[in-house]
Amino acid sequence: MPRFNAPVTPLVLAVALFMEQMDSTVIATSLPAIAADLGTSPIALKLAVTSYLVALAIFIPISGWMADRFGAKNVFRVAIVVFVIGSVACGFARSIEGFVLARFLQGMGGSMMSPVGRLILVRTTRRDQLVNSMAWLTIPALVGPLLGPPLGGFITTYLSWHWIFWINVPISLVGLALVTRYLTEGEPRPPRPVDLPGFFLCALALSGLVFGLSVISLPALPVAVGYATLATGAAAGTAYLWHARRATFPLLDPAMFRYPLFRSGILGGSLFRIGVGAMPFLLPLMLQLGFGLDPFQSGLITFVAAAGAILAKFIVGRAFRMFGFRDILGFGILASAGFIALNAAFTPATPVMLIMAALFVGGVLRSLCFTGVNAVVFADVEDADSSQATAINAVAQQVSLAVGVALAGAILDISERLAGHDGLGLGDFHIAFLGVAIPGLFGALVFLRLPRDAGAAVSGHRGRARPAPGE
Repeated sequence: MPRFNAPVTPLVLAVALFMEQMDSTVIATSLPAIAADLGTSPIALKLAVTSYLVALAIFIPISGWMADRFGAKNVFRVAIVVFVIGSVACGFARSIEGFVLARFLQGMGGSMMSPVGRLILVRTTRRDQLVNSMAWLTIPALVGPLLGPPLGGFITTYLSWHWIFWINVPISLVGLALVTRYLTEGEPRPPRPVDLPGFFLCALALSGLVFGLSVISLPALPVAVGYATLATGAAAGTAYLWHARRATFPLLDPAMFRYPLFRSGILGGSLFRIGVGAMPFLLPLMLQLGFGLDPFQSGLITFVAAAGAILAKFIVGRAFRMFGFRDILGFGILASAGFIALNAAFTPATPVMLIMAALFVGGVLRSLCFTGVNAVVFADVEDADSSQATAINAVAQQVSLAVGVALAGAILDISERLAGHDGLGLGDFHIAFLGVAIPGLFGALVFLRLPRDAGAAVSGHRGRARPAPGE
């Protein structure tokens, strides 16, 4: 099978993924302008954010089956087309209903881009090059959420909010051309029979979970609706687990957790990403509400974390070869949680350069760990199970990021109520940063329990301990 040397494949994939990742956050700072133009309120328009996340939750689980059935390259190209059609529809929307539906269509395209892009990378990259390739592919996931808000504010202020979506058209054309020219078709893979009952239950469970968490953290609807949806999602999730144990070919196969490194990567990575998911939500709000900065000023400060994420790409391969998955992920996630908690020490009197230095180092750490988590989940997975691993990893990623935002929002709400003041204060944000850092501590423990040379075939590290089971 022909293979492309890094960084060609990951860079080609990253063009489309950057568009998707950035667009998922760029809308945040533009909601007031969009709402005013559509004749609705910013709070009501947050349903557009939720509809995008719900589309991801519904269609990500079937992405692996789609890639096997129709070819990963074909599905990736169709996903780009669907995403850009949704983008154009967003720009031309004239009502809140039309805008929400257009965002849902965008989410359908986005739900295929990230997991299928990662699947293409895994299938076209040698295991000993996977860490370096993943480093390029994870840059959009780290840079997009940080670049999105300031870019959205700039475009909305100096151009028009419509260009937030229309700018995706030229980017998508470049992405389609690069994908068609440089990506391999890959070997044909007979798909498993589609699990329609599993798809229905899984869609209900994940959309209920994501929708409920979104409503709780961004109350565009009564909070009671969020809790009711969460309960529905939990019931559907329980029914899906019952179904999956009896189905011959479940949509998301629980048997995948027989792989030790995959199991550790999903559990430890999910705990790590809770804090990562909360950062783009908490930090701009603290800088604007607690420090009195405008969206563009706060964006200039937070963007330094993206610079750290990019720098980490150039050291990631050597770092994992020297120290291995266990030490980088264990101690790296521990340090990353510490730098998230460090935000609780920032006040308007803190020198800006000190804040930016801390955010830069935190960006380096999160990038290293993000890359390692996305690589370790494939370290002991057989090639035949790579599509299942990709879908489950993508689901875990979206859910954990949503949990991070919901946890941050819940802590802010509880802190504000206990303090008895009207409106969020700086102290509320400090408590929230400390709270969202805690799950990362448990995530670090998951990886610290691994053998020193766990996943050595992927990281290139050789420790003195025995290999992990399944390697």
